[in-house]
Amino acid sequence: MDNERAWFIRRVVLSVLFVAVVAVPLYPELFGLDEVTPFAQLVAFRPQGLAVVLLLALLMLIRRGWRIAAALVAVLALTGGALTAPRKFSDARPAPAGSRVLTIMVANVLGGGADAGDVAQVIRERHPDLVSLPEAQVDVREEIRAHLQGLDYQGYTTQPAKAVESATSVLVSSSLGAVAFDAEDGTAFGHIVVTGGTLGDIRLIAYHGFPPLPDAVTTWKQDLQVLRQWCSEDPPTIVAGDFNATLDHAEFRHALGGNCRSVAPTVGDGLVGTWPADQPAVVRTQIDHVVVTRQFQPGGFTTYAIAGTDHRAVVATVAVPTTGG
Repeated sequence: MDNERAWFIRRVVLSVLFVAVVAVPLYPELFGLDEVTPFAQLVAFRPQGLAVVLLLALLMLIRRGWRIAAALVAVLALTGGALTAPRKFSDARPAPAGSRVLTIMVANVLGGGADAGDVAQVIRERHPDLVSLPEAQVDVREEIRAHLQGLDYQGYTTQPAKAVESATSVLVSSSLGAVAFDAEDGTAFGHIVVTGGTLGDIRLIAYHGFPPLPDAVTTWKQDLQVLRQWCSEDPPTIVAGDFNATLDHAEFRHALGGNCRSVAPTVGDGLVGTWPADQPAVVRTQIDHVVVTRQFQPGGFTTYAIAGTDHRAVVATVAVPTTGG
C-alpha cells in the first residue's frame, strides 16, 4: 500500500511538472516570458497550440499511467479554449440609427509583390473610406490607384528608411473631403495620421508595427506602447494596419486597454487568420487589425486573398454616432 501511494504521489508531481512545461509556450505571460524569444513568436499561434495540446491529452489517455497528466493537460486546453471562444462566437450588431458607417481596408502589399489589380478589385467592391497599405512605396500606391477606374482616391506615403518594409501608404476616398495627412515618427516604420475633412474629431491612423523578430522584440514592444498611448487619448480613433501582434500577445492586449478593441473578435471573426496567407487557413494567425476606440461600434470584418503577398487583405466596417464627428 505504501508503494502504491508513493507511486501515485510521484505520478501527480510528474504530471503537474509536465503540465507546467506544456503551459509555458501557451501562456508565457504567466511566467514572465511573453517578451522572450521564442515564446513571443510561438504565442501568436496559441489557438492552434491549444488544439494540438487537447489532441495530445486524448492520446495520453491510452496509457493508464499518464491519465492524471492527460486530465490536467485537457483542463489546460479546455480552459484556454473557453477563453478564446468569444472571438468566434461574438455577434455583430447593426449600426445604431443615426450613426455614420466608415469602411476601413488594410492590405500589406509585401513591398510591391502584391498584385495591384487584386488590391484595386477589393477597393472597387467595398469602396473603403480609407485604405492602409503597409510596405507600399509611392510607385505601388500609384499603380493601385491606376487600377481604380475613375474612383477618386487621394494618396499619401511615408518612408522613414530605405528599406521597403518601412514604407506605408494610404488611399483616402474623396467622400472624406479635404483631409490632412501627417507623417509622424515614434514607431519604427513611422505612421500616417489622417484628420480633417468630413471626419470631424475622428482621426484615422495607418500603422505598421515592427515584427517580433528574435533580435527586435524590444522594438516590437515599443511600437505597441505607442498604440497604448493612442488608445488612452480622447479623440475617436481608428488604427488600421499590420500590427505584427495578435490578441494572444499580452503586450497587444495591454495596449488596447479598456478603451480600444480590435474589430474582428468583436464581431465573431477573431480566429480568421490573415498571415501567412500562402498557408492553409488552419495555421494562419490574425496580425492585421482594424482597432477602434470605444466611440465606435464594430459592424463587420472580411478578408480577401491578394496574389503576391503573404497577407490577406481585410475590410472592416464601424459605426459612430454622427454627433461624434
